[in-house]
Amino acid sequence: MDSTDILIAGGGTAGLAAAAAFGSRGLRVTCVDPAPAQAPDGPDADLRTTAILSPARALLDGAGLWSRLGPEATPLRVMRIVDARGTPVRRDFDAGDLGDQPFGWNIPNRVLKQAFAERLAEMPNVTLLRGTGFAGRVARVDEVTSTLSDGRTITARLLIGADGRDSAVRRACGIGARTTRYGQKALVFAVTHDAPHGGVSTEVHAAGGPFTLVPLPDHDGRPCSAVVWMTDGAEALRLAALPAEEFAQAVNARSADVMGPLVPVGGRQVWPIITQVADRLTARRTALMAEAAHVVPPIGAQGLNMSLGDLRVLLDLTSGRPDDLGSDGWLAAYARLREPDIRLRAFGIDALNRASIGGLGPLRAFGLRAMHDLPPVRHALMRLGLGMGR
Repeated sequence: MDSTDILIAGGGTAGLAAAAAFGSRGLRVTCVDPAPAQAPDGPDADLRTTAILSPARALLDGAGLWSRLGPEATPLRVMRIVDARGTPVRRDFDAGDLGDQPFGWNIPNRVLKQAFAERLAEMPNVTLLRGTGFAGRVARVDEVTSTLSDGRTITARLLIGADGRDSAVRRACGIGARTTRYGQKALVFAVTHDAPHGGVSTEVHAAGGPFTLVPLPDHDGRPCSAVVWMTDGAEALRLAALPAEEFAQAVNARSADVMGPLVPVGGRQVWPIITQVADRLTARRTALMAEAAHVVPPIGAQGLNMSLGDLRVLLDLTSGRPDDLGSDGWLAAYARLREPDIRLRAFGIDALNRASIGGLGPLRAFGLRAMHDLPPVRHALMRLGLGMGR
């Protein structure tokens, strides 16, 4: 039987970040993931991108990760919201209002995962097991023993479930989750355009959900953006199957011409949209984080940044109470510190998504003006979105 300080179930972006961060603190970490390693540019490559908001940069820097990500990171300096129904309303939320740093940086998911895996390979106290998943647990007062899908067992002071929205760790702990389905899917792809994006991320709201363009590095010498197009599930599947010319026409019709003519490049992927919040975050010797704990629609760059918020609290507790790692009191502190923020953000993003889907018409445009045009309100919302307090 093997032993470790922390066993992390889940080798996605959040799980790898957690392994690197705890490993950088000198703890023994084992991270297991049932998915085999994939070539980042293969046919199943993840086309999505992730915005790393500025408060998360210090965490990634401390884990020895930011130096690998910086060269591939595109700064996000302005969050532009456009209500395209009726008379268009456009408002810019500028990071310069809060200081000299951008809101964050947009990075392809494949770059994140590759950089994290490379960092873990340098750390003798961290073991990454691909093709091996979590299968079950027996928790005692002082340790938790987990069974893996290959039959081996590992004891740990703390088990972290970072294994996604269908978390096996959450199920093994008997923890339920409340799920909201919208009948939406997200169509994900990339586009080039004539004008530089200038570090502006643009959300265009119309029927069905937002159409978001997020800055990327140039592609073949042309300005490039990632697109997340949220719409009715059947419509998303229809769009994904269109021939190239018809797809380009549909993309340009939906974009409200915010970046001029758009040329789709690369593949297309479709992802389901839900809100899901676990009934609780902990069980004996076990903590849930990332999508095992919460899933939100891709609005406002909250997904991974909420996950890194979980990780930040876990790290802070480890620094302040290292001998208590995984104890009942330590886990209670984690739940107390994280649950209010998770529920607030899940509620807020759910409301924003429903407003984008629904027919609020002039009320939505009025709300956008009110959020932006009163500086104290605008600054408070930006700070809240960044996780800098309310």
